[in-house]
Amino acid sequence: QVQLEESGGGLVQAGGSLRLSCAASGSIFSISRMGWYRQAPGKQRELVATITSGGSRDYGDFVKGRFTISRDNAKNTVSLRMNSLKPEDTAVYYCYVLLISTSNYWGQGTQVTVSS
Repeated sequence: QVQLEESGGGLVQAGGSLRLSCAASGSIFSISRMGWYRQAPGKQRELVATITSGGSRDYGDFVKGRFTISRDNAKNTVSLRMNSLKPEDTAVYYCYVLLISTSNYWGQGTQVTVSS
C-alpha cells in the first residue's frame, strides 16, 4: 500500500499564489510519475501537472506557465507552485503517484478556492 499526504490547499484571492505538497510513503519500490490532478464541481478530473523521476514534466493546457511542478526523488515528495491563480482554478486537487509496476494511487484531495 502507498499512502499520500497532501498539504497546502486553502483560500486565496485571484492573482495570488499557493503551494501544494504531497509526500508518498509505504510500499514504494519505484515511483515512475508523480503529480497533481484536479476536479471542479460538475466537471471531470483533469491533469494539472506530472513529473517523472527524470524530471520530464507535463502540464494541463490551462496552466500556461502559471504553475511549476517539482519533485524530490529521495524524499518521494512532489510540490506544485501555483501563481496567478484565477477563480476557475477553484477545485479539489489530488496528488497522484504512478509506480513502475503501473499501480497508481490517489491522495484524498485538498481544496483550493480562489476568490474573485
